[in-house]
Amino acid sequence: MNKIHFEEKLEKSLSLMKERNMWELNYAPPLYKRLWKKGYQIPPPPFASVWLNTLIFGMYFSIVWGGLLLALLLLLDIFEVKIFLMYSFSAGILFGISMSIYHLWRRVVNQLPEWDDL
Repeated sequence: MNKIHFEEKLEKSLSLMKERNMWELNYAPPLYKRLWKKGYQIPPPPFASVWLNTLIFGMYFSIVWGGLLLALLLLLDIFEVKIFLMYSFSAGILFGISMSIYHLWRRVVNQLPEWDDL
């Protein structure tokens, strides 16, 4: 998809969600705004696929949670690589799946069309 076509669809989808009185943090979270500014052509969370949302939210949460967990484990002097990786990965997967389900539910509740239909 070319950049101009994507930006038109993005603007149309953002205005549609604003008309439906959705919270801006739901349809344009700061993480997605950063990705859009860097040139990534991903649809807003309610229009993205479940797997894409799981991947994006899960990876981000896994990194942030992993950093906090690493600091805590080092502070308590109980750091083990296996536990650290297992907890970070598990938390990321669970958070990603839950956010994907939430955004899928928001798409259904607000009767939003599919991304390809915009």
